[in-house]
Amino acid sequence: MAEGVHKKYLWAPALLLLAACGSQPALPAVAGNASVVAPSSSPPSAAPGTLAALDPCALLSPQDRSAAGVSVLGQAKDIAGARACDWTVPGTFGVTVTLDDHNGLADLDVAKKTATRTTVGAHPALRVSDKKAADGTCSVLLGVGDSGSVQVDVSNTAFTDTALACRRAATVAGLVEPKLP
Repeated sequence: MAEGVHKKYLWAPALLLLAACGSQPALPAVAGNASVVAPSSSPPSAAPGTLAALDPCALLSPQDRSAAGVSVLGQAKDIAGARACDWTVPGTFGVTVTLDDHNGLADLDVAKKTATRTTVGAHPALRVSDKKAADGTCSVLLGVGDSGSVQVDVSNTAFTDTALACRRAATVAGLVEPKLP
């Protein structure tokens, strides 16, 4: 994962990735290998138009997954207290979408040298990758209001081709963005 990315959430997939390398030899190591939790559902009291009303695994429909090159179903995860969904395409790449109900873009701790400001649809965003590390990882962070964000993290299985990881992250972010408040 890019150096200096959000301390609370984006570092967790990278650490979990390292821990998972030896524990699941049949699957490629990808970001987001946190412990699996039951699929999340919308809390009955969730206000419409908030991230709390969203299920991260429902953000990619079967058509979206096909467009993004994802041929597997997502697995609900909890990453450092945030709801997430992880899709692992064996031998290719993994993508994790994390919903952060408490930190907007301005709250995320991202190293300036790895972040590029952009816009995805109607949402302000940051693309985060360390081109010098060339580690095959990239993130797109979408701002949702002042106090929320959606983090799309991609890791290529061979940990090479950061540009490809960024194209994949941008594709997934573009598919998720219209469903955000």
